[in-house]
Amino acid sequence: MQRLRSKAQFQAAMAGPPVAKTPHFALHRTSLEARSGDVCLFPVQDAWLGVLIPKRWARRAVTRNTIRRQIYEVARLQAAGMPHAGWVVRLRAEFSRKQFISATSAPLKQAVRQELLALLERVAPRAQAPKLPVTEVARAD
Repeated sequence: MQRLRSKAQFQAAMAGPPVAKTPHFALHRTSLEARSGDVCLFPVQDAWLGVLIPKRWARRAVTRNTIRRQIYEVARLQAAGMPHAGWVVRLRAEFSRKQFISATSAPLKQAVRQELLALLERVAPRAQAPKLPVTEVARAD
């Protein structure tokens, strides 16, 4: 999985409406054919990921960094099922500081991970496990 780096890449991904939402996150998508003039914004055919965490929703830097790390880790684990496109995960609501007092607490990390899994599941559902053939068991009567 590649990471979005340039302003143009982020703008291309954020141009359209979100393709999926959860209470705290929104997921935006763009095609890999996006261009800025004559330059292709996504030179490698892979899933590209960017993270947008406004200070408005996460005041402390430690909170923003914790959420960012969780996003990249969950995306890394789900990378095989992600369609090749440019993706931006945007924080769109605050995680309550009353509920999650510590910015690096295990409950906050778990809440972020669960919501991200639900978000990514909407665009890249996990492949169902192949059903094994049912075999008859020989009876020893």
